[in-house]
Amino acid sequence: MNIALLNVRITFQKNAVTIGHIGNHKNEWTDYYSCYATVSNETPTENTAAGTVTDNSKIDFTVRWCNILSEITSDGYRVIFGGKIYDIIGIDHINFKKKMLKIKCQKSRR
Repeated sequence: MNIALLNVRITFQKNAVTIGHIGNHKNEWTDYYSCYATVSNETPTENTAAGTVTDNSKIDFTVRWCNILSEITSDGYRVIFGGKIYDIIGIDHINFKKKMLKIKCQKSRR
């Protein structure tokens, strides 16, 4: 892996239940881990249905493998890149050699 290609900073966020000062439970996204990544396969697509335009941009991030990132799943985590939120669609461990992870993401609909 060429380290020079890891040129963008991304942040992984974890969905966690927090308890407020009066005991209310809330789902909140908290910062989990931040690292440098390589961005590839950026495919901007838009769909128009029922008069609304939805952005379905897909993007892949390649990061160096570490124990913290090996625990990431697609349902409880998301990626922040360039101030935009991306939902994780899939995680490729690249032959389980413990060198890289490829995170497949789609822009979050808000």
